[in-house]
Amino acid sequence: MTNLETRDEAIAAARAAAAASGVEVREITEIDELGAVSGLFGTVWRAAPGTRPITTELLRALSMAGNYVAGAFAGGEILGACVGFFGDPGKGGLHSHIAGVAEAGAGRGIGYAMKLHQRGWTLARDVPAIDWTFDPLVCRNAYFNLGKLGALPVGYQRDFYGRIEDGINGSDDTDRLLMSWDLTSAAVRTAASGEPVPTDAKALLGQGAALALSVAADGGPATGPAAAPVVLVAVPPDIESLRGTDPGKAAAWRAALREALGGLMAAGGRVTGFDRAGFYVISQEEQ
Repeated sequence: MTNLETRDEAIAAARAAAAASGVEVREITEIDELGAVSGLFGTVWRAAPGTRPITTELLRALSMAGNYVAGAFAGGEILGACVGFFGDPGKGGLHSHIAGVAEAGAGRGIGYAMKLHQRGWTLARDVPAIDWTFDPLVCRNAYFNLGKLGALPVGYQRDFYGRIEDGINGSDDTDRLLMSWDLTSAAVRTAASGEPVPTDAKALLGQGAALALSVAADGGPATGPAAAPVVLVAVPPDIESLRGTDPGKAAAWRAALREALGGLMAAGGRVTGFDRAGFYVISQEEQ
């Protein structure tokens, strides 16, 4: 498939996803709409009074410089937004910094539609890859990034942003997984057509996979062996709620995942998938 055909396929997939979620996804350049994006992110992240994850002024500068600032709209209302910027020219990639969906747009596939729009926009500029970071403890985001989009982790970043005082991160360390999205790979093209990347943790356990981290009976982390070619690492079903109800247990999960997932990746293990039931799959087989 030629670059032009891949680009056209990506744009068509993005349009289909937007139509399915009932929104129009488009670039944003006007100051009033940029202000709405900044406000939306402040609401989604439950930012402290007088603060926002990204300001209108910075969004204006990013947009003017040719970076990616886009929103999802329905009936004149902004329901989601996504922002990315170009990094080292030698790497030829876009860094997707922040994306969020308003509560009114939850459950409609708007986040997926925005990422596919970002993919088509990036390919139209002959850029082959997008990277971003996310909190590896958030189960739904792990499935979205690895399962729905077909992106893969390439690094575990300890306390990447430092302390962020908002309603999402609380007082927790900001460990992040660095993701790489190869926009033209077969897995990504399949995911963009609406077929998530299949991962079956139960079957892998039956085939001898090790369970290095699991959910204990009390909801906390339980460690296990990791001496196998394939290793499973669990995350809690809802870390965001746990941070509010039991900060100590949430902190224990951060430490346990850092040790298990971060340690396996530092030793050369490759994360190959994520089961929606809440398990990362790590391959330790020699390449």
